[in-house]
Amino acid sequence: MFPVYSEHRFAAFLEAVDPPSRCVTCNEPVSQEEEETFIVVYESESALSLNSISACIHVDSPPIMPTLTTSYAHGTSSVSLLHATIPEILLSTVERMPDREAVAFLKDGVRKTFAEFQKDVDQAAAGLLAIGLKKGDRLGMWGPNVYEWVLFQFATAKAGIILVSVNPAYQVREVEYALKKVRCNAIVCPTKFVTQKYCEMIQELCPELNSCAPGALKSKRLPDLHSVIVLDSRQPGMFHFDDIMQAGDSRHTQELQDLQKKLSFDDPINIQFTSKSKCVLCYRHNWNSQGATLSHHNIINDAYYVGRRFGYHWKPHVKILLPVPLYHCFGSVGGGMCLAVHGTSLVFPSPGYNSKANLAALESERCTIVYGTPTMYVDMVNQPDIHKYDLSSVEAGIMAGSPCPPDLIKKVISVMGVKGITK
Repeated sequence: MFPVYSEHRFAAFLEAVDPPSRCVTCNEPVSQEEEETFIVVYESESALSLNSISACIHVDSPPIMPTLTTSYAHGTSSVSLLHATIPEILLSTVERMPDREAVAFLKDGVRKTFAEFQKDVDQAAAGLLAIGLKKGDRLGMWGPNVYEWVLFQFATAKAGIILVSVNPAYQVREVEYALKKVRCNAIVCPTKFVTQKYCEMIQELCPELNSCAPGALKSKRLPDLHSVIVLDSRQPGMFHFDDIMQAGDSRHTQELQDLQKKLSFDDPINIQFTSKSKCVLCYRHNWNSQGATLSHHNIINDAYYVGRRFGYHWKPHVKILLPVPLYHCFGSVGGGMCLAVHGTSLVFPSPGYNSKANLAALESERCTIVYGTPTMYVDMVNQPDIHKYDLSSVEAGIMAGSPCPPDLIKKVISVMGVKGITK
């Protein structure tokens, strides 16, 4: 039975539908065999006519079409979702515990209380507006675990700028693809880290940097990229981090305050790249990573429920050892966002992974939670001198990022003395 509302609607229903020539998701050509899977409806003598259907169905009036409204469902939990933006959540936590330590980057000697961190966030956000970035623009963060990564994560959110998490291991071709894919307007990076020469790669992609003023880049290969911000030594055509922190004045501070009224928790605020995969519709291999766009609402509630699962909301002071990379959601959401949502303190033992630095930080900082991938835990439990470290403060850990062998979990509990592991 077909509900009949009007002759016009029925005619539209019977109108022939041309099969698409390309997959609507990955834009790959559709083969002749795949075209046959599309249903094409033709109005012909053999089709049911409007009169024959009307003879067996009677309606007094068309159905009332309800007005569409937004709604949120949180499943069977009795705990509702949080409906706030990232700057609102951070400010709430700062007001509750201004003097608590928010982050500690041990190798760089950087420590910030929540009040100090909020001040830096406001200053950096005003600076981003001062160099011409605006709500909805995209800023790439490319580099290891340093203070500026977390700082720009929250500064971009306050300015309504979408943070693009760029894998610090990307080479020239990969970073070009990522920046072009999401149309990045700015990128932040150090000059180099270990074997990664970030500025050299950017200069290879954008040789125009050698002859342009900071913020005035016009790149042939990356036409949307206008600003490059370097974190350490100054480079031609690039802003220095200090320039951003000093760029905002009272006008930009007021602009930033006014902007808060225009932010919505449904606004996109982060783009994270997936691993290489297949198209969800046609299952062809896609050898490039795909960008997943996340809102304030997405990542705040991810962090909220992760924290509740571990009791972050009721424990007096949670200190998380965070050796996992910030470009991944494990670090930036499970770690960085828990800082804002639950008031946890984050301890970063080193910019890159170092198992000895992890064990030393667990002891010296008296961390209560440890994060890591299975490989990171394997490295830690196999350290020959692990028993010389006092790990008695560690209550629990999260193991994620790849399949977690049960034997490894048992070994972490027995060797490190961790009371429980969630995978």
